[in-house]
Parts: sequence; structure tokens; C-alpha cells
Amino acid sequence: MLARAIVIVLLMCIPAIAHDSWISSGGFRGKGQAANEWCCGSGDCAPLNYTPIISADGYVLRGGEVVPYSEAQPSPDGTYWRCKRPDGTRRCFFAPPSTN
Repeated sequence: MLARAIVIVLLMCIPAIAHDSWISSGGFRGKGQAANEWCCGSGDCAPLNYTPIISADGYVLRGGEVVPYSEAQPSPDGTYWRCKRPDGTRRCFFAPPSTN
């Protein structure tokens, strides 16, 4: 039973690791205030488990953070991703290209 639980957890982690790989290996840099900063190091990026609100000003994330459309980069896998600095502030944001 424990082995089955471990396998399930590992399988759930593989997609996040694979996606973080395209961000890490893509040489992406931030836009706007984060210009010229690398989007991520190890574990800095995570997919959103919800769809942001689309507003006139940009993507509205939980907690009220607004990502201007000009600072969003196209997400090759069609998933919303947020990359953060160690203090939690946004470094990069990826969105499906057809949403803006």
C-alpha cells in the first residue's frame, strides 16, 4: 500500500519536473521590471492550478497580483506558469498564447 502511494506521488511530480525543464533549458528571461533576470533556477517555477481572471489590465492571479499582458510570455505547453524569486515576488509568467 505504501509503495503504491509513493508511485502515485512520483507520477504526479513528473509532469511538473518535465515542464520546469523546458523553462530551465529555454534560456527565458523576464519582462518588465524583471527584464534580464533568468526566469528560474531549480524549483522556481510552478504551474498554476487554476485559470487566472482575464481583465483589461492583464491576468489577475489569486491574491490580487496583476500580470500585464506585456509581461506574459507564451507557454508552449498551454499551461499558466509563474516563476518567483526567493522572496516570492514574480520573476516570469507564462500563459497559453491564445488567451491574450
